[in-house]
Amino acid sequence: MFKRIIDFHLDKWKTDSFRKPLILRGARQVGKTYAVRRLGKQFKYYVEINFERLEGAASLFEKDIAPEKIIVALSLLVNTPIIPGETLLFFDEVQEAPRAILALRYFYEEMPNLHLIAAGSLLEFAIAKIGVSVGRISMLYMYPLSFLEYLVSTGHHLVAKEILHHSPGNPMEEVIHVKILDLVGEYLSIGGMPEAVVRWTQTKDPKSPLNVLQQIAATYRQDFEKYAKKSQVKYLEQLFRQIPHLVGKDFSYREIHGEYRKRELAPALELLERSNIIHTIRHASGQGIPIGSDIDFETFKIIYLDIGLCQAILGSDISIWFLRPLEGFENRGEIAESFIGQELICYANPENKAELYFWKRKAKNSSAEVDYLIQRGEQILPIEVKSGHGNTLRSLRIFLDSHPKSPLAIRFSSLNYSILDKLDSRPLYAAASLAHPNQKEALEYLVHPS
Repeated sequence: MFKRIIDFHLDKWKTDSFRKPLILRGARQVGKTYAVRRLGKQFKYYVEINFERLEGAASLFEKDIAPEKIIVALSLLVNTPIIPGETLLFFDEVQEAPRAILALRYFYEEMPNLHLIAAGSLLEFAIAKIGVSVGRISMLYMYPLSFLEYLVSTGHHLVAKEILHHSPGNPMEEVIHVKILDLVGEYLSIGGMPEAVVRWTQTKDPKSPLNVLQQIAATYRQDFEKYAKKSQVKYLEQLFRQIPHLVGKDFSYREIHGEYRKRELAPALELLERSNIIHTIRHASGQGIPIGSDIDFETFKIIYLDIGLCQAILGSDISIWFLRPLEGFENRGEIAESFIGQELICYANPENKAELYFWKRKAKNSSAEVDYLIQRGEQILPIEVKSGHGNTLRSLRIFLDSHPKSPLAIRFSSLNYSILDKLDSRPLYAAASLAHPNQKEALEYLVHPS
């Protein structure tokens, strides 16, 4: 397999003297279980309790959730010692045992030296029902592979390192710039779902990861019946299929084909967001700190958790990303915009769920809109994603003129690096340059050769 950003954070959690039980959150098949198993190799003992597969495990929590009794019973069940300081205990598919989630706080209080991680493909729905103990449990959020992770996994360590350390405003050698854009095109066709990336590295056949993505999409659809009411499944099906056609646009329930109403679709949309299949990009004015203090809940856009999965659902011809990526950037601007959104999420603070925002001027007859807003310290940076060369920057200029506390604007496009008149232009492959400060060390770890 390959190195992930999350590995750094798990290693840091392992050695933290103030460590708490950890909940690893994220969509199905983004690599949570593999990451925990990798960490488990650093312990004398590793105990994985999969509550879907291990018969009787959930019942151990029904009567008594005292940690000492629980670990004795689990140790006997799997015939492996569970010793604080020597064992990593992993509760997988923990949503199948809600009382095990409740027990995490007692492990923190009564057995703080035990390394304990919980995860699950539909964990968010269990947490929404029973809650978690604030202050007694840590959280880390995990997403598909970012572009830098993809480069490392496909053997392009030096390219990843150069991108991470490249200075804004300093043009990349043109031949290198074009080569990396070709790799961006490759990533856009495959995406960051780990199994799809593994299949690509093994076969170099574009059809092979596509088959994996179609299987993942089918698995997500099968999950609908696990967390939705029977009457909601048809709405989930429609949204799941049609949202990929609406990426890059203000979302409107009227755009969903069929005789559906907002009161039917809105709860289903919330379920897709809770399952981490989609990310909602909320409208913000960009005038206040924190950036999410004045969002408009009625105005939003949506992107899928993974750009490859989105195109697999669309049935898009992905060959253009391999053969003519510059043409793809020019003609499929909404895919480039989704890519940057996915990148910003991957490089966000992993201790909190990533939130994305955009801006549009609400004045009558105005079309001014900025794709993303991010906060760095006390500053809010507007971000525009341009397909092709994208020289029209009217919306960014309007935003800067009306937001005096925003010092500059960022443009991502197929152009090389440059800085001119408050416009910091960066290539599409350079989104890691805007990583949250909490990710800086993790990215250095990622690009450093093993």
